[in-house]
Amino acid sequence: MKMVDITAPVATVIASLVGIVVAGLTAVTTYATTKRREQEAEIRKEKLEHYKDFMASLSGVISGEGTPEGQQEFARACNKLNLVAPHAVIVALQSFQQEIKMTNSSPSKTRHDELMSCLIHAMRDDLGLRNKGESDSLVFGLWASGVPTAERREQ
Repeated sequence: MKMVDITAPVATVIASLVGIVVAGLTAVTTYATTKRREQEAEIRKEKLEHYKDFMASLSGVISGEGTPEGQQEFARACNKLNLVAPHAVIVALQSFQQEIKMTNSSPSKTRHDELMSCLIHAMRDDLGLRNKGESDSLVFGLWASGVPTAERREQ
């Protein structure tokens, strides 16, 4: 087999072309990676806002403090989650909704707390907020303000 003899100017041109191609591929890869990270950060920011809205809306449906406006805000917050939340969060949300719906003939405070905690854990997982050693057995609770609503003050 005979080796092709490449002259110095040809070798320089080939090396230059390879350098240009490698630099171009590096630039395209870097741009795509940066763009993807920016999009992921924007989506994570959007999710955090929706998750904050959802958590705030829970105050409007706490037993003894719920109001029609609070129920509407909660429904809107739940509906927004359907747009941005991953499958695990949506499944946990639907389970929680089944437990708290008005037509549930046998509501359970224990089941409510378990399902709400499962939902919050799923949201924290989605946001990457779970710490090492954080257990699924951690039960989240809601605090009621104790301030009477207008309807209860009139009674």
